[in-house]
Amino acid sequence: MLRVALSQLTTHFRRFIAIGLAVMLSVMFLSSTLMVGASTNASLGASIGEAYRNADLVATSKNGEPFTQAAVDAAASAPAVEASYAERSTYVTFQAGGGEQYGRLRNLAPASLEGAVISSGSMPANALEAAIDVKTAGHLGLAVGSTLVLQGGGPVKNAKVTISGLLQATNDPFSSSAAQLVASESVLNAVQDAGAGFSGLQFALKPGEDVSSAKEYIAHRMEAAGAVEPVLETAQEKVTSTVAMLSAGQDQLTIVLLAFAGIAILVSTLVVANTFSVLVAQRTRELALLRCLGAGRGQIRGSVMLEALVVGFISSVLGVLAATGLMTALIAWARSQPEQAFATLAVPPSAIIAGLVAGTLLTVVAALVPAKAATAVAPLAALRPADDASVRNRRGKVRLFVGLAALLGGAALLVYGSINVVLGVALLGGAASFVGILLCSTLFIPTVVALAGRLAAPAGVPGKLAAVNATRNPARTSATAAALLIGVTLVSLMMTGAATSRQAFNDTLAENYPVDLSAQTATEGSGSGDPAQAVSRIKGLDGVSSAVLLQPVGAIQDDASGGTTVYGLSAADAASVLRDNHLKPSPGTVYLPEDSPEGPATLSTAGGQVTLDAKVLRTRHVPAFVESSSVGSGPLAGVPGMVWVKLDDSVSGDRVQALQKEIATALGVHERTVSGAAIERVTFNSIIDVLLLVVTGLLGVAVVIALIGVANTLSLSVLERTRENSLLRALGLTTGQLRGMLAIEAVLVAGVAAIMGAGMGIVYGWLGAQATLGGVATVIPTVPWLQLTAVFAVAVVAGLLASVIPARRAARLSPVEGLATA
Repeated sequence: MLRVALSQLTTHFRRFIAIGLAVMLSVMFLSSTLMVGASTNASLGASIGEAYRNADLVATSKNGEPFTQAAVDAAASAPAVEASYAERSTYVTFQAGGGEQYGRLRNLAPASLEGAVISSGSMPANALEAAIDVKTAGHLGLAVGSTLVLQGGGPVKNAKVTISGLLQATNDPFSSSAAQLVASESVLNAVQDAGAGFSGLQFALKPGEDVSSAKEYIAHRMEAAGAVEPVLETAQEKVTSTVAMLSAGQDQLTIVLLAFAGIAILVSTLVVANTFSVLVAQRTRELALLRCLGAGRGQIRGSVMLEALVVGFISSVLGVLAATGLMTALIAWARSQPEQAFATLAVPPSAIIAGLVAGTLLTVVAALVPAKAATAVAPLAALRPADDASVRNRRGKVRLFVGLAALLGGAALLVYGSINVVLGVALLGGAASFVGILLCSTLFIPTVVALAGRLAAPAGVPGKLAAVNATRNPARTSATAAALLIGVTLVSLMMTGAATSRQAFNDTLAENYPVDLSAQTATEGSGSGDPAQAVSRIKGLDGVSSAVLLQPVGAIQDDASGGTTVYGLSAADAASVLRDNHLKPSPGTVYLPEDSPEGPATLSTAGGQVTLDAKVLRTRHVPAFVESSSVGSGPLAGVPGMVWVKLDDSVSGDRVQALQKEIATALGVHERTVSGAAIERVTFNSIIDVLLLVVTGLLGVAVVIALIGVANTLSLSVLERTRENSLLRALGLTTGQLRGMLAIEAVLVAGVAAIMGAGMGIVYGWLGAQATLGGVATVIPTVPWLQLTAVFAVAVVAGLLASVIPARRAARLSPVEGLATA
């Protein structure tokens, strides 16, 4: 039987091209998904974890308290530590670019632990040198050799330094809004408050040291030296905990990627099993004939498994290589975009091993089931046509019962997991319900296709025959539709899930950062002109969507801070400038920043005191404000107003920095007083864009898998109907009508599968997003209708194209030759 198996692979290799492509693309999907996880972690490490990407361990304080010199010395002297870096940082101001600027200054790390990369020049080598990021340098007209006077709160108050080098711009969203400077300890000693301590520690361990043991040992030494609850983490653990902090204590990104991996495994199993099952089922008569000639059941199964093993392994190798190529291309494209230069490719061993094992194993398992079914009956009985599963026979009843049980049980779990935000339960329920739908597909897909076939009646005989074919062989129709149903459902699921998740991310960002940029107006008598005219000029700047002027209308007296200024904002202005659509000021209510005291608030206005209801917001990034009509008197005298600016969604990080300078110029204030969350928003959106870019690449793989499945089953269907098609030709059906019949049949099946898949994908995508992000954001279903319409069009056109080669083969075969085919 070894010779028979090898003969099948060489003589009938065209049979295995389609199944090989399906396996290859399924493995490509699985390996790509695993590479997405590794590449996402690497990309986050290059952005959020940029500062400690060279460290083996990172130490931070759980309560935010800085470390003392004693704790630093105790940690650095641990036997496992080869090099250490105790970070000190402070914020400084300096004169450059025609105004006062604002930046973050930190001490230089040892070369092995320094996270910043020099772009030109060199790192500071003596006490009077500093390096600055290249983006700020270009923005302010600075170069290597320029001098700056850094001003801070230290004992000397200022330090004159020479720029020794320009650093590559940071990708860290927490640091990208201010100038980044690196200097020696002596510069920090001059401009930083004495006894400020160290904000964090980084360690490079000696080769061969156990990381877990080193973490525990260093933590004990630091606690013994007086450090309170030091937290020791690897660089990747630090990135993960930072992401978890941003998502309410849950590592949502890892959970999402695990969900994608689970979906990939399920889809790979279904597509490979379906395609290979159809292929082996077409050989039932051939395998039965071999049994009649003396081959045993074990030999038949062994032959088929050997074929599957060879095809599966070769296809898996190609799939892993294709996945690596796809991810390389996607990451290279992302890195070419200025806002996504931190994208990093990572190919973990798990992606290679899992791809090879899964592809080979799935192919063998998928081949074993139909091979066993073909050898389970007597050879002569196997030579006769088998009954299709229907509600009239035992096989169909069992399939219907199991399918309905999986569908109902899975749907219940899916809804429960989505409502209670339990992703594992929702994923299990979604998989079970989808398997239930596939098991029941033979019982409803042919009927739906037949109903859709009425639309083909105007095509005459080919249209009527195509509609009849859908009900005459339900198993064949269902097998053809199942591959595309799987693919379109997956694509629609991911598109809807991505659109819904993106909307949820945007809503969360809008709630935390409702104002893009804000700045106080110049005080009276400064000669800066009318603030209203300045706002008009700001509205005309490139990249500005809208801008409004808020007048100070009152103040809330507070013994702790001395008083809080309250600004007036009309409902119309709020709608035009605030990102958070739910933040709509209403008369009689004053809106206060996060951590403000609850209860009614009394405002001191130009016309007296006014008591209003208070609503505390979930953000510190806006000042106190009130709907303008709530305070009848005019603005407070001698108190500057405030300008809020909303930027276009497509504005880049470089343009935001330029706008800060232009807005400061228009208002006649220092550039450092123009603040806001625009830089953070652009950087976070860039990270999300990289993730969705990779997911989009996976969507392309899923579409190709589905189209290969359609071509597989349609080609095998034409081979199975050789005698039938030849008989139709003998009865007068022309070659053109034969091609038309097969084309209409393919379009009907593809169209029905695409519509049903899109509908299921929308439901699965929404519930999946709810189960993933429901705990940290309000998830509102967002359906990308334009993209789904494109998927439907591609599915129908692909179905039509899939019929071309089989129809050409059927039309070229003469009726006499076809009727003579066994």
